[in-house]
Amino acid sequence: MTSTATATGRASDPTGRGGSRREVVAALAVTTTVSYGVLYYAFSALLEPMRLELRISATAATGALTLASLISAVLAIPVGRVLDARGGHGVMSGGSVIAAIAVLAWSQVHDVVQLYAVFVAIGIASAMVLYPPAFAVVVAVTTPRRRTGALLGITLVAGFASSIFIPLTGQLIHSYGWRRSLVVLAVIIAVVTVPLHTFALRRTRPGVAVVKSQAAGSPAEVLRDFGFWLLAVAFVLHTGALAVIGVHLVTYLTKLGHSPTTAATLAGLLGLLSVTGRILVTVLRRWLPMATATAVIVTAQGAALGLLPLAGRSTSGAAACLIAFGLGFGVASIAKPAILLDRYGDRGYATIAGILGTPTTIAGATAPLAAAALATAVGYTPLVLSAATACVIAGIGLAATHVYR
Repeated sequence: MTSTATATGRASDPTGRGGSRREVVAALAVTTTVSYGVLYYAFSALLEPMRLELRISATAATGALTLASLISAVLAIPVGRVLDARGGHGVMSGGSVIAAIAVLAWSQVHDVVQLYAVFVAIGIASAMVLYPPAFAVVVAVTTPRRRTGALLGITLVAGFASSIFIPLTGQLIHSYGWRRSLVVLAVIIAVVTVPLHTFALRRTRPGVAVVKSQAAGSPAEVLRDFGFWLLAVAFVLHTGALAVIGVHLVTYLTKLGHSPTTAATLAGLLGLLSVTGRILVTVLRRWLPMATATAVIVTAQGAALGLLPLAGRSTSGAAACLIAFGLGFGVASIAKPAILLDRYGDRGYATIAGILGTPTTIAGATAPLAAAALATAVGYTPLVLSAATACVIAGIGLAATHVYR
């Protein structure tokens, strides 16, 4: 299939401001950082004190976050359809309100049933305020030549969400306890994201020419494209592999002989390098198509992870493998929208992204649980090698997509 960016009329200038609305991009960079920080990353700091007071297991508590991810995945396509038809103003503004109320309600839970009910609401909010709707708004307000820069800017800023909100939440818990910390976080997400979404995202509805275009980038046409299914398989495998390593890496490094402190420090390289990887894939795009550039990085990622069982017993060897692996840790967040836009243009973008996002989100949510069972049955080294193989296969699939254009 061929790109329809020109056919949809976006290539002219949908913004009337030279190709982009910078205040929209800046607002989304801030709101996605806060939303990811509060709705996702803060959970790791809250987990232990929360589960101890509620008297539930870590597995039961973590299941709430998994439920939120699954709810978000189920809603990806219907939310995408609304974004294509009406834009992101109402969706993201409403999602911010739901997020603030849900986090405040989280501070008042007293049993696992209440916790899971709150995380259903958090899953709904996540579908409305995280990267997918933010990227749909960017597509609506930027010309093709400006989009990669806008997407990169948002992901670079939001890439620091974990670095900001995990220690911030830890300090809040230390000072106020986990319940009052959640009240503070609810206030933060309300004060920051609600006004920014309400006022900065006005007039971000997709243009009429895009909504009504009959060019060959519609969701129905995409589903008949074998290349799309290659993309789906590649990103499902890659997302699942990253989720597995993200959850089980510290445990595996300790089994290789590293102390818990060293293992945690080495694992921390992944978050730092995710930002570097996004810059790298953007630079590579100057010479290679985005799918090819991503394939190169993802394949190298698999090779580096495959070497970890051999080289990872020394600190320097483990660091080298994880540095190479970490360069691909955040690539998918910018590669997926860029590849979809390159391949299909911007007509129906949010719906198409939702179709791709549903299985990838489910893979990210469920793979760590399946991996825990696999590790129990066969050990952690086969688990790591399976994740490495998944990355290599994903890279091959991405490279093969150009055959089916």
